[in-house]
Amino acid sequence: MDLQTTIYIGVGLSFALYIGIAIWARAGSTSEFYAAGGSVHPVTNGMATAADWMSAASFISMAGLISNMGYGGGLFLMGWTGGYVLLAMLLAPYLRKFGKFTVPQFIGDRFYSKSASMVAVICLLTASITYIIGQMTGVGVAFSRFLGVSSETGIYVGMGIVFLYAVFGGMKGITYTQVAQYIVLILAYTVPAIFISLQLTGMPIPQLGLGSNMVGTDVSLLSKLDMVVTDLGFGQYTTTTAGSTLNMFVYTLSLMIGTAGLPHVIMRFFTVPTVKDARSSAGWALVFIAILYTTAPAVAAMAKLNLHGTVNTAVVKGGDLYAEESSIKADDRPDWMKRWEKTGLLKFEDKNGDGRIQYYNDKPKSEEAAAKAEAAGWKGNELTVNADIIVLANPEIALLPNWVIALVAAGGLAAALSTAAGLLMAISSAVSHDLIKNIFVPDISEKNELLAGKIAMAVAIVISGWLGLNPPGFAAGTVALAFGIAASSLFPAIMMGIFSKKMNKEGAIAGMLSGLAVTLFYVFAHKGIFFVKGTEYVDMIGGANSFFGITPEAFGAIGALVNFIVAFAVDKVTKEPPEHIQHMVEAVRIPRGSKAVDGAH
Repeated sequence: MDLQTTIYIGVGLSFALYIGIAIWARAGSTSEFYAAGGSVHPVTNGMATAADWMSAASFISMAGLISNMGYGGGLFLMGWTGGYVLLAMLLAPYLRKFGKFTVPQFIGDRFYSKSASMVAVICLLTASITYIIGQMTGVGVAFSRFLGVSSETGIYVGMGIVFLYAVFGGMKGITYTQVAQYIVLILAYTVPAIFISLQLTGMPIPQLGLGSNMVGTDVSLLSKLDMVVTDLGFGQYTTTTAGSTLNMFVYTLSLMIGTAGLPHVIMRFFTVPTVKDARSSAGWALVFIAILYTTAPAVAAMAKLNLHGTVNTAVVKGGDLYAEESSIKADDRPDWMKRWEKTGLLKFEDKNGDGRIQYYNDKPKSEEAAAKAEAAGWKGNELTVNADIIVLANPEIALLPNWVIALVAAGGLAAALSTAAGLLMAISSAVSHDLIKNIFVPDISEKNELLAGKIAMAVAIVISGWLGLNPPGFAAGTVALAFGIAASSLFPAIMMGIFSKKMNKEGAIAGMLSGLAVTLFYVFAHKGIFFVKGTEYVDMIGGANSFFGITPEAFGAIGALVNFIVAFAVDKVTKEPPEHIQHMVEAVRIPRGSKAVDGAH
């Protein structure tokens, strides 16, 4: 059976499974639509949370960014994993004990203000829609390659699939669909990694293969990779940082606290029966997440080495990387390169007209590398590889069987679609439950509330799909912006709501608005107003990364600091919260409450 047919069968079966589960587990009440009736087993919820958590950014883009950035890409692993631990230990149990199944509902009740709830909805919608743009980017990448359609068509197809199982199934359908998606995506990630680790190092465990010696040599895989990339003018793989040390620290912190403020992950802790189960499911989710996150560095390094080995035969055979015969002939390039060229995500340009492909850093910091390239007659890097294709192309680069490539196609789509569904659920509940029912139309019927939620989902799918056609960056970079928005707006409000009984509504509202405004101002300066290309105003702020060299993806931590400062400053000059609110905050923090909480709320 040829590759394309195998892919169609694999992806088709996975889609049929997801839609079938959604129909089987469709929501019949608002409780099932928003919180799956509060009856999901902790292990099941842990697996669904992991799928919700491991988006296209984790599956498709993270290893690509680590592959490009080297050691500096580790900030994604530290930030996202550390943030999940922060969420599980500091926030989730208290929010679950509070008994509200949306973040705006918690903020509205804790800060005794419908205005606070409305501001939280604005923050949630901004972060969630930005996040979905990243997912749609990933969907477009996966579809464009594996279904042989354009990236734009891929996004449209993805929008339709998500609409089918998210709108009809609600949180109940999404939960059980995400369990299936987790199984698909984790197999799709680990199976190729095991094959490639065996090929390169003889070690079947990729995490150990990363530090093992290459087969038949006494040189470790990372040492070999360092030698190759430095000789070709790139930075040393094992030491390169993401900009300055300050930027790397702030970037990691932004991802960490942004994680703890993400509404679609927090909502998962309301789908289990008790507070004890919420803690248990958080632990299980961390186990399921760790399987992929500990594999990612190995996937990144091995894919980078294999890519260099494909276009430069001296990487595998030894010899001079700059010798004419070392560069692969363009006419002899493998079929996988030709397939990815059709998507526009891999490009080849013969700049020196020698009919061969030179892949190197044509702006090296090393004078030695520059001199070697000039002596060899190289006129510039001739291969451009989008970071988002590294994981999806990995089994093709390593010449693995067709069924493995089909499995990776299904896994990449599962990762993007599972998170998109969770985010749409957060958007739907924010609009229908927190805005319409709690603020504008309190006496709305359950049937009409469900209808409003589904319409909100449909509108969000259209908006995010349209923005996904022209994303502000790679999938993981776009998602990092969403984390920054959540970090600067929602995280401080949730933290102060739980741990500061004196924080009042005026402080919380002022903090959220200021944190969001500062972050969006800096992000839009670099990426364009609402990510529309051509509307950037980076010169107005003194140039790119003008604030102490901090990149827009890392700026969420600065926005969070502004949020805290403004909130406490305003709190000091306004009156304290009512006595009953202060008692409620104290009661939520008392270490008891493993009794069941009513799922209907």
